[in-house]
Amino acid sequence: MFSKEELLRHYETMVKIRKFELEAKRARESGDILGNVHLYIGEEAVATGVCACLSLHDRIESTHRGHGHTIAKGADLRPMMAELYGKATGCCKGKGGSQHIADFQVGMLGANGIVGGGFGLAVGAALAARFQNSDAISVVFFGDGAINRGPFHESANMAAAWHLPVIFVCENNGIACSTQHATGGQQAVLNLSKRADSYDMTSYVVNGNDFFAVQAAMEKLVQRARNGEGNRCGFLECQTHRALGHNVGDSQPYRDAEAAWARLEADDPIQNFERRCLTDGVLTREDFDMVSAHVDSLIEDARRFAVESPYPEPDELYADLYD
Repeated sequence: MFSKEELLRHYETMVKIRKFELEAKRARESGDILGNVHLYIGEEAVATGVCACLSLHDRIESTHRGHGHTIAKGADLRPMMAELYGKATGCCKGKGGSQHIADFQVGMLGANGIVGGGFGLAVGAALAARFQNSDAISVVFFGDGAINRGPFHESANMAAAWHLPVIFVCENNGIACSTQHATGGQQAVLNLSKRADSYDMTSYVVNGNDFFAVQAAMEKLVQRARNGEGNRCGFLECQTHRALGHNVGDSQPYRDAEAAWARLEADDPIQNFERRCLTDGVLTREDFDMVSAHVDSLIEDARRFAVESPYPEPDELYADLYD
């Protein structure tokens, strides 16, 4: 059972993600920011529901579509937006950009431009926590396409064999870049959670557009990972929907773009959250409007901060390098 304050906080997180992504889309299309931008619109309930169960010292590993995870883990919007603009005030000093955004202060170890690149890093973070005598757990987000890569199996096997507290969160939006499950011949097994059986992981399959379903399943996996005995790994398959193209500028010749957006309008995770809270009588339309207006001001503040921030000095190119 959530308090009103908790519900408002989780709702604000989802709205932050949505509006941050819409602003990133606008800025990329206008040329204000450069480089690929992969938007998380339609999947907000997954990042919010998962991170609602985590502590500050828990670590997450992300994908190229990582803005939502970063926001849900608690990162500040100002340095995030500045990072997209390539500015010195960015959370990676302008060097990472959208696909490699990170914020170690909140336990967000980084987005990753390599498909499946976060698996080994998440296992390494969990192993480090063990040596540090910490109860921190590690979570890795990945898409349905990444589960076919070898690093998933190698990392899942190591995490299970060593009983490491790693939770594998599969954001199954039914399409890997431009290859769809149903028609692309990509998957031999459509129920991806069955992959977890090979490693004796506790697994759940949930509606990824329902914050409450994601949070409830994740809470069980977190409890086991943090306090359980034996195999503490978990697998959470969130069946969700990618409303827009693979990246900004993707014309989506592989699917009906209008139908994809219409599907979001019919099953929007933010609207689903609103309907649930209104039906239960715990939040009002005025509450939602207040949060929306507040987030608008945060997004505009972050945009202005990014625009007015300086670019890195040329010497910064040689900083933070390993010799």
